Amino acid sequence: MIEPQRVTEHRGSDDLLSAGLGLDGLRAMAPPAFADAAHPTAAELRRRAIWSNWRGIADLSPGGGYGSVYGSVVAVPGREYSALATLPGAKQPHRVLVQVPDAFDLDKRCVVVAPASGSRGVYGAIAVAGPWALPKGCAVAYTDKGAGSDYVDLDAGIGVRLDGTPGRIGEATDLAFAPEVPAGATGVAVKHAHSQDNPEADWGRHVKQAAEFALSALGRAFPQAAPFTFDNTRVIAVGISNGGGAVLRAAELDGDWLDAVVAGEPNVFVDGHGGRPLYDFGTEAALLMPCALLHLPAERLPQPPLRAQVEPVWAARCATLQAAGMITGADTATQARSAYERMRATGWTDEALQAGALSVGFDLWRSVAVTYASAYGRSGIGAHPCGFAFSAQNPDFSPRAATDAERGVWWSDAAGIPPGNGVGIVDPKLAPPDFTLAGLRCLRDLYAEKGEAADRVRAGIAATRAAMPRAGLPVLVVHGTDDGLVPPAFTSAPYVATARAEGRDQVRYWRVRNGEHFDAFLALPAYGARYAPMLPYVYAALDRVAAHLDGQAAMPGDAVIEARGRGTGAVDQAQLPLP
Repeated sequence: MIEPQRVTEHRGSDDLLSAGLGLDGLRAMAPPAFADAAHPTAAELRRRAIWSNWRGIADLSPGGGYGSVYGSVVAVPGREYSALATLPGAKQPHRVLVQVPDAFDLDKRCVVVAPASGSRGVYGAIAVAGPWALPKGCAVAYTDKGAGSDYVDLDAGIGVRLDGTPGRIGEATDLAFAPEVPAGATGVAVKHAHSQDNPEADWGRHVKQAAEFALSALGRAFPQAAPFTFDNTRVIAVGISNGGGAVLRAAELDGDWLDAVVAGEPNVFVDGHGGRPLYDFGTEAALLMPCALLHLPAERLPQPPLRAQVEPVWAARCATLQAAGMITGADTATQARSAYERMRATGWTDEALQAGALSVGFDLWRSVAVTYASAYGRSGIGAHPCGFAFSAQNPDFSPRAATDAERGVWWSDAAGIPPGNGVGIVDPKLAPPDFTLAGLRCLRDLYAEKGEAADRVRAGIAATRAAMPRAGLPVLVVHGTDDGLVPPAFTSAPYVATARAEGRDQVRYWRVRNGEHFDAFLALPAYGARYAPMLPYVYAALDRVAAHLDGQAAMPGDAVIEARGRGTGAVDQAQLPLP
C-alpha cells in the first residue's frame, strides 16, 4: 500500500471523465474559473487540470468529430484514489491516480494503465484511456512518470501538494516535488528537469507501480471482492508520445503482470534499424530545421507559423549556420538546400519536416532539449551544463518573481515543460544576431562532443534504451506517417523491426497516413484540413487487443491505413477507415 493516499468522490455535477464539464464545457475557450484566483481550491484545480489536459491532447473543435464520429465524454460517476509513489532508489516521487467507476465490473476485472503524454501531469492521459475504459467498467490508473507540472517557486519557497494546492517547502509533508534547493536559488524548479532521477530511464517501472497502486485502490473500493491481483485482474497499458514509449518500456519488464499494450506515436529508442534517441534528432532539428524548411515550397507547410513572419528569422538561421561551417551556400536558397539535404541524409522525410514546422514555430525543439539535457545529466537546480534555467519573465525575457495568480495555475495548466503558463527559459547565452544559436549549439554538443557533461548526458540517454517485450505479449504500435515531433523512422519503425528480428511475433504495427503528432492542433484550420486524428486509431487498437484477450479474434495484422484530413468540411467516418 502506498501512503499517504487521498480519496475523493465524483458524482452528480462532477464526474471522472470531464469533471462535470461535458463536451461543451471542455470545448469552452475560457478555462473553468476560480472563485479566488490567488487561492484556488483542490476541486477547482482538478476541474481545470482535466479541462487543460483534454484540450492538450484531443481535437475538440466542433468539426473535429470528437463525440460524434469517435470518442465519448459520457458522465461516469466514481471515486479517485491518488498518492505519491516512489521507486526504489529515486530521489523524488511520481504521482499515481486511479479512477474507479461506480459501475466497475467485478465479474470482468479490468485496469487500464495510462502514463501521461509528454511531460504532462497526472491527468495527462485522460483523453487517451478514460473515454475507452471508464464507460466499460474498467478502472484507469494514471502516472506522471516522474515529470508533470509540480513546479516549485524557488523565490517563494512554495511547491505543490498531493491535492494540487500550494505547500511550503520544509513544512508540507505531501509535496509532489521537494528538490534540493541550493542557497540563493531563484526562479522555478521543474520536476522533469531537476528531480536528478532521469525519470525516462524508469518509465516502465512507473507504469508497473501505477498498476500495483490500482490493485490496492480496488481493494479499498471493493473490500468484499478483494484481493485484486495481477492473476485475477486484466491489465492493459496504453499511452501516446512519451506515454507510448513508457508502455513499451513496461512491456519489457519481467513477469506476466501485463496482458496487452497499445503504444501510440511512441517516443522509444532502440539501437539499429535507424533508431535514434529524441535528444539526437531533436537537437539536430532545433539547429537545422528552421533553415531547411525554406527549401520546401511555402504551400507545402501548414500554418501556423505564418511563412511571411518567420521567413526572415529562418533566413538568418541559414546565414549563421553557414558562418559556423555547419552548412554550405552563398545565398539563402543554397543554404536552405544544404540544411535540407543534411536532414534528409540522417533520415528525415519530407512529411516529418512539413509537420515539424509547428515545433519550430512554437520553439518546441529548444524547450525539449533544455529540459531533457538536465534530466539525462541528473543536473540539480542551477547546475544545467549549458547554464539554462527557468523563471517567470518580464517582456524583455529577464527573470522576475512569479505572482500568486501565476503560481496558482501551474499545476492545473502547465504541460510540464517550459516555456508556457508564465514560466520561460532563461538562456545565458542569448546574443544577436541569431539569439538562440549559441545555446542550441551547446545543447547539441552534449550529444555530439566530448567532456564530462556530455558523458553524463549520453549515459542518461543510454539508460533509456528499450528492450523487447515479453515473448507472447500482444503489442499494437500505432503511428502517423507524418509525425514531425517523434518521426516513426527513428522510433516506432526501428522498434518493430527489432521486435521482428528477435522473434516477437505478437507485435503489430499500424501506420496511419496523414497522421501527425498533435491531435489538439487539428483545431487549427490548416492542420485539420491536412491531417487525420490519431486518437480514433488508439481507441480502435484498444478494441482489437481487448477482443483478442477475450478470445473473440486474433491479433490484428500490420496495416497501412489510408486516413486523411477533413479538408474544408467536418470529419466524417469515411476519412477514418479502420483496418
